[in-house]
Amino acid sequence: MNIQAVVFDMDGIIFDSEAKVVECWVETAEKYGIKDIETLCHKCLGTNSAETKRIALEFYGEDFPYDEYKAEMSALYHERYDGGRLPMKPHIKELLEFLRENGIRVALASSTRTQVVHDQLRDAGIISYFDKLVCGDMVSRSKPAHDIFLRACEELGVEPSSALAIEDSYNGIRSAHAAGMHPVMVPDLAPPTAEMEQLADVILPSLKEVIEYLGKE
Repeated sequence: MNIQAVVFDMDGIIFDSEAKVVECWVETAEKYGIKDIETLCHKCLGTNSAETKRIALEFYGEDFPYDEYKAEMSALYHERYDGGRLPMKPHIKELLEFLRENGIRVALASSTRTQVVHDQLRDAGIISYFDKLVCGDMVSRSKPAHDIFLRACEELGVEPSSALAIEDSYNGIRSAHAAGMHPVMVPDLAPPTAEMEQLADVILPSLKEVIEYLGKE
């Protein structure tokens, strides 16, 4: 491989945010007696807000007051973790430094909306490592469609075949594979499956091993 760029997912890769979102959904669900919320959360991993709502209404029924519950969950999440309090995943800064030192361009391809992405990267002090940010409200189709990764590669000026995509979710790996990139899965909430073993170039236990993997290429 001749890797010229690395494109990161954000939630579950850069930040330990997926677990925190589930935590806030569980608290909200317990308050209102909503069943199987963790099952729904896992179905929605890697998707943007519109796709998440579609999946929720399919899961609970069209009369489910999703917007009301989502607003309450979101308020709880931002109250708890905004302002730099969202924990980062181990070795993320080490990996970003490695990429900078080796002249490898870096982009983000996150299903989260632009303002939240910008705020979280800024508050964590790592936004300067990213050459391009492509967010969920900047493309029409959510992961697992390949739109967001293709746009990230286009904005970086690299061919997808020359770019690594670091993802934790099934939908993210499907998206990166469909884009013709080199998907690397670093699992967070979702364990690897036979499908992920087939679609990903490699499955690694942490971002530390990603540094070692890139160092060998």
